[in-house]
Amino acid sequence: MSATTYGWLILAFPLAGTIAIAIGFKLWPGRSAGWIASAMIGLSFLAALGALFDMLDHDPEGRAFTSSLFSYAKTAGFDAQMGILVDQLSVFMCLVVSGVSFLIHLYSISYMTSDKGFNRYFAYLNFFVFSMLLLVLAGNFVLLIVGWAFVGAASYLLISFWYRRKTAVQAGIKAFVINVIGDIALVIAAFLLFSKTGALEFQAVFEGAEDVFVKNDGTLIAACLLLLVGASAKSAQLPLHTWLPDAMEGPTPVSSLIHAATMVTAGVYLIARTHILFELAPTASDIAAIVGTATLVFAATVALVMTDLKRAIAYSTISQIGYMILGVSVFAYSAGLFHLMTHAFFKALLFMGAGSIIGAMAGEQSLDKMGGFRKAMPFTFVTFTIGALALAAFPLFSGFFSKDDILGSTITRGGGFIVLAVVGYLAAFVTAIYAFRLVFRVFWGERVPEAAELEDEGKLAHAEPFNPANNEAEDTEVGFPGPEHHIAEREWPMKIAMGTLAFGAVFGGVFGFANLFDPLDKFLEPAFEETAGGAHIPHPSDATEYSGLTIGGVISITGIAIAWFVYIRRAGLSGALVRRFPRVHEFLVNKWYFDELYDAAFVRPLVAAGRFGRTVVESKLVQGGLVGGTSALVREGSAFARSLQTGYLRAYALLVLAGLVGLAGYFLIVSS
Repeated sequence: MSATTYGWLILAFPLAGTIAIAIGFKLWPGRSAGWIASAMIGLSFLAALGALFDMLDHDPEGRAFTSSLFSYAKTAGFDAQMGILVDQLSVFMCLVVSGVSFLIHLYSISYMTSDKGFNRYFAYLNFFVFSMLLLVLAGNFVLLIVGWAFVGAASYLLISFWYRRKTAVQAGIKAFVINVIGDIALVIAAFLLFSKTGALEFQAVFEGAEDVFVKNDGTLIAACLLLLVGASAKSAQLPLHTWLPDAMEGPTPVSSLIHAATMVTAGVYLIARTHILFELAPTASDIAAIVGTATLVFAATVALVMTDLKRAIAYSTISQIGYMILGVSVFAYSAGLFHLMTHAFFKALLFMGAGSIIGAMAGEQSLDKMGGFRKAMPFTFVTFTIGALALAAFPLFSGFFSKDDILGSTITRGGGFIVLAVVGYLAAFVTAIYAFRLVFRVFWGERVPEAAELEDEGKLAHAEPFNPANNEAEDTEVGFPGPEHHIAEREWPMKIAMGTLAFGAVFGGVFGFANLFDPLDKFLEPAFEETAGGAHIPHPSDATEYSGLTIGGVISITGIAIAWFVYIRRAGLSGALVRRFPRVHEFLVNKWYFDELYDAAFVRPLVAAGRFGRTVVESKLVQGGLVGGTSALVREGSAFARSLQTGYLRAYALLVLAGLVGLAGYFLIVSS
């Protein structure tokens, strides 16, 4: 089969799984819906491998293939095809998305076993993966926007999956609204590009871009900045990041799916896909690099103080996506995508480990109530620590190579980009501290009762169901989490998924090993070789590469050592620091007050405007004045007409006489 045939199969399998599970969701017995959904994503991954192998049979310069089924939207001026683009970038994304998503599906089979929404969950999960694959395979802006919107809708369904939790519904709405801002920006950007190039197909737009636009053309800068808004909303970059931590209200595997391989990487993919436009508008790409750098610093500082385990990992995701945005914005596309891949491994692993820990804690997510699980949960401890080592860019782990690749490329750009790289190294230092803050607080220290009971008696903790966000009691009917909890030590699907990801987190760096063995860069380079305007894609020298790795390794080891000193050697030091710097701690705990700022600037005024519209405009003006006033006028007129209907002949004769006198008077006035 051809690469494009495999491309259509990549989309067909998860779509078929979605439809089959959704239509027969009441019929699938036991965990069969989970196995069907997992099989569909596994087949999609195999199809992606087939596309890769077929692509490797062609010359590197001829590995971009297009295919169209029909005209998706045809009207005066344009013809948007239901077409896909299968090239190095889309195949790479399909492999990462489908591969990691398959492991998350496998993990979910055990994690969600007792939930009464089990079948609904897997229908949503397949739809989510289908939407992301449609986004990355789209051959034109129209289909890209469709996939983009589908991903937003799927995220809403999954974040609000436990819909009887008010906090989950609010989080889903928040994610949906912020993502719609990005959707609108993306649509406007597509219109601007279409107005100048007359095309919507990616290849046609990119081929005509250099002829239509001069360097830093105003329209192009506007279009690229709108693309950046879309990317920032989907990838949770400043200032549109606030939805992602709240997305932790969904089931933990959903957090893993959104954060690791799918939704939040869409913005990185968008900038990489439209790289020619950003190279023609270097002002926009510079702004994108600054946004990514600011985001990675902001999120790293917040992760340092979060006490909710899942939210701490969520802020880590925001920070790591900032590194990817920085990479693709300094034209180091392979570096940014390399970190996208390694991050998918270790971040999915961290969330799965968090799910296992939360299961052992009977649903509790607060770090303040955890500790001493090292011996009670040895498999979770080892795999979670591997994920933390990769996140902290510890030497020879995958994140060590991918993060250095981005920062080394940024340094190679020179000038002000060196400042961005230095900031990136400082954030990497903070990352190492907060990564092992999680490890030490969860697995070391004094054993909490749940850890002691699990280790000594082999009993898994159970508690009355409650919402960890506000401690409200809840039941276990549909729309709430199931009554059972599961840990990796006792569930082989969870163990296989986490073990596979741990392997990738350790050895994934082999795909970009310091200019010595770099198959990923060699594979992706042709997709970015034809750069508009002759923009230079930096390749760090060996000296820069090895010095960067050395600096990064020292930073990682130092950060881990500080975390050990603060949380193990001097266990009370963190509390003393909080008391010593209460304002700084409060500032970070409140996430730099972004939510409060948006609440004051947007939410409250809009709520007040809505309340005014409902109580004043709608009730008093429209209903009371326009509708009520008109009806009152008709009612009074009708009453007056009824009062004239007395039934007396003399009254009617008097009215006729009055009418005749009136007519006579009118004609006398007119004639005079």
